[in-house]
Amino acid sequence: MPHAPIAWELTIALIVGLLLFDWFFHVRTAHVPQLGEAGRWSAIYVGAAILFGAAVWVFGGSEMGIQYFAGYLTEKALSVDNVFVFLVILSAFKVPPEDQQKALLIGIVIALIARSAFIFIGAALIECFAWVFYVFGIVLLMTAGHMLLPEDDRHDDEGPVLRATRALLPNCAAYDGDKLFSRVDGRWIMTPMALVVMALGLTDVLFALDSIPAIFGLTTDVFIVFTATAFSLLGLRQLFFLIEGLLERLLYLSYGLAAILAFIGIKLVLHALHENNVPFINDGKPVNVIEIDTEHSLAVIVGILVLTVVVSLHSPRGKAKLAIGRLRRRLAAWQELDAASAPADERAAAYAGLVEAEQVVRALPEEYRAGIQERQTLREMLAAAHARQAARSPAESSSAAS
Repeated sequence: MPHAPIAWELTIALIVGLLLFDWFFHVRTAHVPQLGEAGRWSAIYVGAAILFGAAVWVFGGSEMGIQYFAGYLTEKALSVDNVFVFLVILSAFKVPPEDQQKALLIGIVIALIARSAFIFIGAALIECFAWVFYVFGIVLLMTAGHMLLPEDDRHDDEGPVLRATRALLPNCAAYDGDKLFSRVDGRWIMTPMALVVMALGLTDVLFALDSIPAIFGLTTDVFIVFTATAFSLLGLRQLFFLIEGLLERLLYLSYGLAAILAFIGIKLVLHALHENNVPFINDGKPVNVIEIDTEHSLAVIVGILVLTVVVSLHSPRGKAKLAIGRLRRRLAAWQELDAASAPADERAAAYAGLVEAEQVVRALPEEYRAGIQERQTLREMLAAAHARQAARSPAESSSAAS
């Protein structure tokens, strides 16, 4: 469906404005966002996406509005899985926490530009070749099957993009704050931050090979596909800092995403059969099959997401993973304060939280504690923390323990 040029112009201006606002008021000054800050700005970006969807509903009709929200929800859900890979990349390159925001935002801009190109290419292919729906459907069904693999098999610590990007690292200087380029001996060279940005952007482009067919399975309206994709990416930086510590709690996320992709893949194949013109399928004639409308698609996607979250939050294994993750974070926080020789009251408060988290993990059934990664290393680090705190100030450790 064609849209008035003014709609495209205003939408692009809004997206560019949000990116510039993000850059000048949040990312330009290096800092580590706290959970509250990430939560507030995530809510603002989600609110902006909802308001835009409401405008689409009002000015474009209910069918277009439903298509937008179905596409946005699908893209947003898939972006959560991106966060895990972002964690791998930022950890592998040892990006300073205060500089991660800039790397993420520039990587997202690269991904937005690349995905926009994919969207227009995909729309052109669909316009010319009906069999493209078969290809998109098969891709999504294969991706759904891949998501059912164990997590370690799905997320290789040294994926192809990361390995290719890391190969360039020895030729670059050390980090120079959040700068992408640094002047050394009179010439400009790339810093590792530039490689991190490249890795983040290219990785997100690879994710587009799944997400773009998924949203085309819900609507072929290029404007809706573009805006739903753009708004799902805009809040990805805030989403990273918001769910970085909570990601491990969504134990069954991969199963939920697999179900959504499989559902859309089947929807695409059914649509391809309904519009069939491939000679070796039903003699090139359309096949009389049921088609799934957008309203039912939105209901299925929302239902799967709600079920995934509810089951994950109430799963004993999910609660155990959350407790273990909390212990690791509190241990890291105490170690940072100790290394910086922070004031005694700050160390004591952090140590009290560490002791509390350790007690919760010790109370877990052995079947859950047995699954702790690098369990012996964690034990040694905890023992060293207790000894260090006791040596620094017996009064602090005794007050914390009480």
